[in-house]
Amino acid sequence: MTPTRTGRKLLSWASEIDGGTLAQASETASMSFVYPHVALMPDAHLGKGAAVGTVIPTRGAVIPAAVGVDIGCGMIATRTQFDAGDVERARNAGRALHTLRTRIEAAIPLSPGHYNAATSLGEWFAKNKIAELEDRASAEGVDLSHSPRWRQQLGSLGGGNHFIELCLDEQDRVWLFLHSGSRGVGNKIAQKHIKIAQDRCRRWHIKLPNRDLAYLAEDTPEFGDYIRELRWAQRFAYLNRAEMMDRFAAVFGEWIGAPVREAERINCHHNYTEQEEHYGETVWLTRKGAVDAHEGVAAVIPGSMGTRSYVVVGKGSKSGLCSAPHGAGRRFSRSEARRRFTVGDLAERMRGIEYRHGAAWVDEIPDAYKDIDVVMDDAGDLVEVRHELRQIVNVKGT
Repeated sequence: MTPTRTGRKLLSWASEIDGGTLAQASETASMSFVYPHVALMPDAHLGKGAAVGTVIPTRGAVIPAAVGVDIGCGMIATRTQFDAGDVERARNAGRALHTLRTRIEAAIPLSPGHYNAATSLGEWFAKNKIAELEDRASAEGVDLSHSPRWRQQLGSLGGGNHFIELCLDEQDRVWLFLHSGSRGVGNKIAQKHIKIAQDRCRRWHIKLPNRDLAYLAEDTPEFGDYIRELRWAQRFAYLNRAEMMDRFAAVFGEWIGAPVREAERINCHHNYTEQEEHYGETVWLTRKGAVDAHEGVAAVIPGSMGTRSYVVVGKGSKSGLCSAPHGAGRRFSRSEARRRFTVGDLAERMRGIEYRHGAAWVDEIPDAYKDIDVVMDDAGDLVEVRHELRQIVNVKGT
């Protein structure tokens, strides 16, 4: 899709977008340090701090609320040596997909506030990952006093739109697939620095389009503190997904009757900030609901619950700031989805997929999201599709 210029510093790749999202993105683009422009991805929708599906390049400043509270949230996908025939043989041998789902749910804490109960989970416990994060926090002065249980959070899924899936691709090969971020510790880090940015802007009488666009300037100690802790949280999120994938692979291997051999693993953020080169300048690039799509970079773009997902490779679009959408993007808020749809509607959409039935997931029904195929069509000049995945097992946080 050829992007639409909707403002002096705003380009949009979204064929379906509402006025509120455009207005929110326009406010972000109006900040003086945005360069060269804000890129709105095909899945863009209203968000906290900035529209979800927004790519924000900034010179000399970062907006903590635009990065968001789930720092480092993203996807991990693993292609295995198994195929649909192997799954069918396991089922014919009496190993039900329901059993697999319940074993996954037993191995990985699913809900907000549900963490690993102890600092040991046998061979699964992420001792090396914990040690890496401890060493980094100590060496870089990362304050974790607000989250004394952060170690137990590693290897837990969380709620909302976080999920675990068993999928088949267009060649019927088995993929393990999940979505999660930096959990409670990342949220605490984000909230801390959002407040610092807001207090600083208020103290210096800086006028803002809205308080969620409060920023930290690069030449201040507060900026350095934020970047150190942001990067720690991004690493936590990356390792959190890796730990859950390790557990998922172990559970699936036990269920199917042979250890998983990984043919490919992709682990990518879609809520984060990094320094990159764009239009001849070094900028802080915030991808709030967007993936890195530099040329040749692999990424994962999930659909909604019950729909297809995609493994992609970036095309390095200059105007797209080497970015791509992170998913389907919400069409209706959670409260509106609950008003419109029922448990029966969800069951109909999930027909043929093993999942936990119940009202808790009605707001995740595919109808509450944009059509992922339209999103991918809009993203045609941003990424190339390598694989199309369809779910056979779905596990959701609550």
